[in-house]
Amino acid sequence: MDVTIYHNPACGTSRNTLAMIRNAGIEPTVIEYLNNPPTRDELKEIITRAGVSVRDAIRQKGTPYAELGLDDPNLTNEQLLEAMVATPVLINRPFVITSAGVRLCRPSEVLLDILPMPQKGPFAKEDGEAVIDAKGRRVGKHD
Repeated sequence: MDVTIYHNPACGTSRNTLAMIRNAGIEPTVIEYLNNPPTRDELKEIITRAGVSVRDAIRQKGTPYAELGLDDPNLTNEQLLEAMVATPVLINRPFVITSAGVRLCRPSEVLLDILPMPQKGPFAKEDGEAVIDAKGRRVGKHD
């Protein structure tokens, strides 16, 4: 099963998403994009396939987004992509690629829409929020 996650181990959502992939019995290709960022063309393809805008793929919180003037509505998608490649912390995460599609997994449960295997058992996020019950069903606000 080919699954790739663009991962930041310092991000709780990214850790939860990776754990959910592994809970399905899949060992994904993990790309720590801060150390190994995608090229501009790779990033553009990932964003396009995920069905989000380039602006939606930029992380603002905890990044130099404002300091770099990236909130300027006159910037083109190409300029924004160049900024993301030059400063990978600007890439929102985690992006996950499977045979069923690509998603920006925020929240992490978005992964379930493209995960090619069911969860092997119950799953709760790091904060204890239940996502999958013992019967493999989504629980809580995700029903």
